[in-house]
Amino acid sequence: MSTLSFDSFTKKIYIKTNLEKLYWSWSTVEGITSWFLRNATYTDAHGRIKSERDKITEGDSYVWEWHNWDGQEKGKVVQANGKDFLEITFAEVCHVAISMEEQGDFVLLTLKQYNIPTDDKSKLNIHYGCSNGWTFWLANLKAYLEYGVLLNETEINLKDIPLAGFEFVNM
Repeated sequence: MSTLSFDSFTKKIYIKTNLEKLYWSWSTVEGITSWFLRNATYTDAHGRIKSERDKITEGDSYVWEWHNWDGQEKGKVVQANGKDFLEITFAEVCHVAISMEEQGDFVLLTLKQYNIPTDDKSKLNIHYGCSNGWTFWLANLKAYLEYGVLLNETEINLKDIPLAGFEFVNM
């Protein structure tokens, strides 16, 4: 058994869907904005913006924007095999790897965020913040794909609440 540490974390969830739909949910603008983001832009290695249905590929860059947060997340696609694995840079210094494995009627999704700095600020904002955030977002993805409902807040503006990102579970 591996030990827990502040430089990485792993989240797993079984989702009753097919592999193609789950990969689409992560690898296209159309997919990722259906359950996760307010807006996403993927740009290929030549600087061309991809269409909302184009899958990401290695070397692409991204800009993500959430509901209820004015900031942007920018990063690169490190790997994307077009089927069951992708990896991106995240939070400036980290990587997020997402693997998907068919198991009967379900797909086991495993998300690992790693290369997290271990200073106190990163422990709080990246390890604690992202770990909690991914827990919610993976549950939101499951709810969306299995039941067609979204759990994240899109109607009430939480941006002016200073600790909203740490206190609201459906940010």
